[in-house]
Amino acid sequence: MFRSIRQTLSRPFQDRQRLEPDHRGSWTAATLQRLVRDELGSPQVIVVSNREPYIHDRGADGSLRVQVPASGVVTALEPIVRACAGVWVAHGSGAADREVVDLHDRIRVPPGDPAYALRRVWLRAEEAQGYYCGFSNEGLWPLCHLAYVRPAFRESDWDAYRSVNQQFAAAVAREARRPDPVILIQDYHLALLPRLIRQRKPDATVALFWHIPWPSAETFGVCPWKDEIVRHLLAADVIGFQTRQYCRNFLATAEQLLECRIDHERMTVTVEGHVCQVAAYPISIEWPPPQLAGLPSVAVSRARIRRQHGIGPDVHLGVGVERWDFTKGIVERFQALEALLARRPDLRGRVALLQVAAPSRAQLPAYQAVQRQTLAEMERINARFAASSWRPIVLVDRQQSAEQVLELFRAADFCLVNSLHDGMNLVSKEFVAARDDEDGVLVLSAFAGASRELVEALLVNPFCISETAAAIEAAISMPREERRERMRLMRRTVMDNNVHRWAGRMLLDVASLRRHRRLPADWRAPQLAQQEENRAARLA
Repeated sequence: MFRSIRQTLSRPFQDRQRLEPDHRGSWTAATLQRLVRDELGSPQVIVVSNREPYIHDRGADGSLRVQVPASGVVTALEPIVRACAGVWVAHGSGAADREVVDLHDRIRVPPGDPAYALRRVWLRAEEAQGYYCGFSNEGLWPLCHLAYVRPAFRESDWDAYRSVNQQFAAAVAREARRPDPVILIQDYHLALLPRLIRQRKPDATVALFWHIPWPSAETFGVCPWKDEIVRHLLAADVIGFQTRQYCRNFLATAEQLLECRIDHERMTVTVEGHVCQVAAYPISIEWPPPQLAGLPSVAVSRARIRRQHGIGPDVHLGVGVERWDFTKGIVERFQALEALLARRPDLRGRVALLQVAAPSRAQLPAYQAVQRQTLAEMERINARFAASSWRPIVLVDRQQSAEQVLELFRAADFCLVNSLHDGMNLVSKEFVAARDDEDGVLVLSAFAGASRELVEALLVNPFCISETAAAIEAAISMPREERRERMRLMRRTVMDNNVHRWAGRMLLDVASLRRHRRLPADWRAPQLAQQEENRAARLA
């Protein structure tokens, strides 16, 4: 059922989305800083996101503490904002956030080494409910994911979403010291921002990265405010998606909804004289993850994790690490293990799944339902197969630190990432990065964006329980030499295409657009054609 390593490597190129190393070699934070200086001329850079890079809170003893959310986006974008002493605009969500800002709602960060300004936007509880929980996560999130949860669209949520986007746009405009800043917008929470910013700052260069999938034109047509969303998005100069397929879906959506001109070869959309470039920028992680430096060896990690969770030394250990979300396929993962144990009684007592399910959006009905179903399936399957001290499923239902997650990965024989749908899924890349012993097997959903790059994983249809069960079986029986070869190739991919390169490729395209704008009108067409040729060569 699963390809050998040679068959995997002989797959046609169009099935992959692996980027070749470019002339810059290894991409680092320093590379990004040089790029901002040399290619962009050190403009003012404003990053805009719903989540803030630093959260101020109060500890149990009342002391002020700073939390740094685990986020690849922060890792990628901070060097850019640092390089030009820029501004990060985000929702101030921490309990002590208001206590530490100045009269203009700003605070210098990072703590202890301030390099840029964090500008906080304040939302009333009902605004946050409608904008974030409502339209963003009960509307757009299920609409864009192939998980068959019906999206909820309410007029009140849409009103809150528009209002919050307007507040963010006003904050960005106030923070812009120059008429032509570079503005980097993150994700589906802020889809209206490009047009709202363009109205206030017509000379700004605006790039938006959409982190989740973009569905087919027919699917997106379900949204009552589809035309307005797409029209506002297309006011950006660059829109980035995780995969080329999502780019094609977006172009088809724009073509179906609006009067516009689409260049499918160059992937541009022209609306009312404005040209928007659409491109794939697969996001990644920092290489190597800095938390790895403080972790014990793989052998020590294996012994410690097994002892901590009551898993025997001779048990094949699989690990899953997810938010408790209906898109992640946790229930299907449990059922796949059940199917394997039913078909292979000899594996009872010899394989176990350690599942981390961090609570997420627990106030929403769809998330409450998936939690109940997950717990019920775990109890049923464990009751069916458990014997002596062995349980097939061990559940950890709390958030884990980055160090804890990486140690779990180092302890595992295989990692299960069977998302029903994912824009990228960085868990798969974190597992690969954790395995400096070049061991372990990745079982990966074909519906995760990472499957376009990590082609040496065992790729599965997560909706097919028997196929996922067969992948688990293949993972625990795979010879050491094949595991090493697959892991070595995946590690090279993640190293070359790290999160700094993700940000750098967007910035190179932004720099190209800004140079083009400064050219005399009669020079622009041939210059643009040459830039497109260079860009195509870089991405080939």
